[in-house]
Amino acid sequence: MKFPRFVLATVLTSSLALSANAQSSKPETTPARKPSSEQTAFQKGTFTGATADKSHYHVVYHLDSDDPKLIKMTLRNMKNALEDPRLKGKLEMQLVAYAGGVNVFRKDQAYEPELQALKAQGVILTQCLNTMKERNISKEELFPFISYVPTGNGELIIRQAQGWALVHP
Repeated sequence: MKFPRFVLATVLTSSLALSANAQSSKPETTPARKPSSEQTAFQKGTFTGATADKSHYHVVYHLDSDDPKLIKMTLRNMKNALEDPRLKGKLEMQLVAYAGGVNVFRKDQAYEPELQALKAQGVILTQCLNTMKERNISKEELFPFISYVPTGNGELIIRQAQGWALVHP
């Protein structure tokens, strides 16, 4: 198809004009947002953390490592959250162990006192049955005060869909 020269010239001129206009126009500026009270407090050096303004919070910690340092850190983080004065009496918590995390529940490990303390505070302690099957671990090898879920990942997916915060230290 053949176009007359004036059509091509008009299209070319229009394209150049649009391109030049786009390059020379200043970006739109949005009005500055007023700083939140938390941002203002931070600037003044008085910020003390988020306000826990809900009546109830849900959190699930997941542990998939057999590293003793990581296991201890996870248990300590859970304890710290339960002791946070903003969350006292407002927090429902669950620990989901899978893969190497199964070690936290093994009777031959030294985590029973920390786990019993968490359980006494209402923490739900759960172990992935899929991991146990894959690793040929029996329930007799684990503490008798824990519960079991079909899969750790499935539990995390369900809890997240239910609005639970996920923490993976």
